[in-house]
Amino acid sequence: MAPSPRLIAIDTFGTLTDWYTGVSEALESLFPSVDASDLTLEWRSAYSPALADVESGHKQWALLDQLHGDSLLDILERRYDVSPSEEQLTKAVEAWHRIPAWPDVVEGVTLLRRMCPVAALSNANVAFLTDIARFNRLEWDFPGGADVWGHYKPSPETYLGIAKMFQCDPSEVLMVATHQEDLDAARVNGLQTAYIERPREYGPLPKAEAVDENNTYHATDLLDLVAQLEKL
Repeated sequence: MAPSPRLIAIDTFGTLTDWYTGVSEALESLFPSVDASDLTLEWRSAYSPALADVESGHKQWALLDQLHGDSLLDILERRYDVSPSEEQLTKAVEAWHRIPAWPDVVEGVTLLRRMCPVAALSNANVAFLTDIARFNRLEWDFPGGADVWGHYKPSPETYLGIAKMFQCDPSEVLMVATHQEDLDAARVNGLQTAYIERPREYGPLPKAEAVDENNTYHATDLLDLVAQLEKL
């Protein structure tokens, strides 16, 4: 049995928040001639490649808002023949700062914080994470944004950085996410891992959520994870 964690680090997009609903509603209002669902999913699919370009050095370091804006502009012009205004782009990017939390999240994070410190570990930056927390009345102990480390997940600097900041051995940190690739990278760097099911993360698209036996925990939501950790 794994030891009780001294720090819980939680991914934000998809794990804590319903980005599909929040972003698609904004895009529907801003670009009524475009299918908002398709645009949202295409925009999200550009997320990981943009981060990889930064980490590989193909792109200069930039905050997620800049990467989001660049990818949305490219998709609108190339796929939909739409030339958005600066105001439209800004409002679309800002929609990510106001995405709603899943129903279990506020209570779940509150209960987890009774066990040990809880930090966001996200590819958003500190100000971005603060906006999300304030919008959802969500409390964590530290907003672990990419600008703290100067790296994006799944770079080792992010997982090891949060452990070092809280004076923990990596094995004492529990990484919580709904993306297996995030957890795989955390595990390689010595962290415990917990997979959280979010079957509606991609809106109308199905999401495979098979149990990976390499994860320390597999939970249906944060409240289920709380129940499992309380048994330690």
